Amino acid sequence: MEGPLGVNQPGSGDMYAKGANMLHTLRQLIGDDQKWRSILRGLNQEFYHQTVNGNQIELYIAGKTGLDLKGFFDQYVRDIRIPVLEYKIQNRELSYRWSNTVQGFAMSIEALLDGTRIKLAPTMEWKKQQLEKPVQQVGIDPDYYVASINITGK
Repeated sequence: MEGPLGVNQPGSGDMYAKGANMLHTLRQLIGDDQKWRSILRGLNQEFYHQTVNGNQIELYIAGKTGLDLKGFFDQYVRDIRIPVLEYKIQNRELSYRWSNTVQGFAMSIEALLDGTRIKLAPTMEWKKQQLEKPVQQVGIDPDYYVASINITGK
């Protein structure tokens, strides 16, 4: 989305849709609509009639959420790729990780296992989770701007 500073170069072609989707994903990460609303209103108060840069906005949001959002913003603002959650299920064990991401990207996400919502905390390294019963369907909460791929059998 963001091109290099000081260079007359447009951002990526998906910057408008990606920007909106990124903000909605960030809202899901925060998980508290009242806090999210207060952050948006606070941005208007804090930076009223000022010209600001992206770093100021990122630091403000990270400070108000208490989350380390560096990897998140590096992925969604400074990289054109959409994160991919790779997963596989073998013998009641779910393995998962992020791919197609920048170094340091480690966003948590909600998944649906046969309709049951669970929270996953993938990183770029494989993680494993034991399942209570066999799972037929895995889905990702559509409120997150990510893709997913089942690599079972590879």
